Amino acid sequence: MVGGNLSGRLAYEAARAEDAARGVGLDFFEVHFELLDARDVNAIAAYGGFPTRYPSWRFGMDFERLQKGYGYGLSKIYELVINNDPTIAYLVRSNSLMEQKLVMAHVMGHADFFKHNVWFGPTERRMVERMNQHAERVRDLIAEHGQDTVERFLDSALALESLQDPFGPLRRTQRAERALERALRPFSRPSEVALPTFDLLPFLIERAPLEAYERELLRIVAAEAEYFLPQRLTKIINEGWASFWHSRLLTGGLLDASEIVDFADCHSGATAAAPGQLNPYKLGIELFRHAERCGEDLFRLRRIHNDVSFVDALVDAEFAAQNQLFLWGRNGRTGRKEIVERDWRAVKAELLQGLTWGGQPRIELVDGDFEGTGALLLVHRHDGRDLKLDEASEQVRTLHGLWRAPVRLYTLQEGDGRVIVADGVDVRVFDSTKAKRFLDGGGAAGTTPSETGRSSA
Repeated sequence: MVGGNLSGRLAYEAARAEDAARGVGLDFFEVHFELLDARDVNAIAAYGGFPTRYPSWRFGMDFERLQKGYGYGLSKIYELVINNDPTIAYLVRSNSLMEQKLVMAHVMGHADFFKHNVWFGPTERRMVERMNQHAERVRDLIAEHGQDTVERFLDSALALESLQDPFGPLRRTQRAERALERALRPFSRPSEVALPTFDLLPFLIERAPLEAYERELLRIVAAEAEYFLPQRLTKIINEGWASFWHSRLLTGGLLDASEIVDFADCHSGATAAAPGQLNPYKLGIELFRHAERCGEDLFRLRRIHNDVSFVDALVDAEFAAQNQLFLWGRNGRTGRKEIVERDWRAVKAELLQGLTWGGQPRIELVDGDFEGTGALLLVHRHDGRDLKLDEASEQVRTLHGLWRAPVRLYTLQEGDGRVIVADGVDVRVFDSTKAKRFLDGGGAAGTTPSETGRSSA
């Protein structure tokens, strides 16, 4: 059933899109379409797709960026859909009827993906309501503690929101299901976070010396960050699934004959990819088309895969050749982009590396009382991508501010060991042979700046 504030022709087309989608086997929660002006859609997009969020200058900055892009004709939001029950999607009032049909069909694909993809299974399905509750609570805390105080802490919490295990929610759900199947007591998450862990926010919520309001704010940030985790893991397959079905549904009867050319132009623009750039819409739809030619069960693929497993399962020599998947680099002499690698295996390996862990570095907390000093010891589980030391240093600085004791992070930089240290004086980066031995699996964790030699930052 389609709901929302649509009327007239748009309500009719939304019902047609739903009927066509269900007719090909798509299945989803009720979909609510809301018709808004472009400015209002940009405001919702700045809130991560939600109509209400807690106040933060970061959302304001995102809104200004989106508005400028729209005003200068550099960007235009066609789709905005929320993983929720009911699914909520927004239509831009100024779009043409053909564009509205495209968005509606595209939304049906996303809605089906949200409901059935295993990585979205653990997500909160009433997140719009929960976001409203969070916003109200943060406003209460602002009234009690002051806007500057609350916003400063939110800035720190948001700077750490990527330090969560993207596979944690599904792993916990599966563990609970296995326990129930064995007729054991119902699963409950341990009250104490065990180390080592990639889930830094739950650890800080439980162990950091925070004020009560700070702990509450951190819980809010952690809950919302966890909700968005599967979107990090499934950008290619999710957009590919929605694009595959909007193309199939529109050309299968939703478009009038007079709209075919405009649709082809709009669709090709959305799925265009410049040399050396990854367009998730393009890669995703071509992978599903390739899977269909190979006789794969498309609905099974959309149910079980994330981006990494999807690409790993389907990219082969034939796909790479048909879609001209190459590695590109810039010629140092001419300054032009050139193909530097054509072997599909190397191209696939590079693509998978960039998608691993949702595109984020794997930072693991291994010790909450390093050498009995109360310090945190974190390690970067290197996957071929060096850390950006300036960004990592800022996260270590922020962690130190919340933990209120020294923080160390081990990493490798061009194969050499580094330790980033925040101890209340400043954030410093040192060479560390012991860090290298530890990360290579051959030595103890102990290291201090005085043991490791010169400072490199």
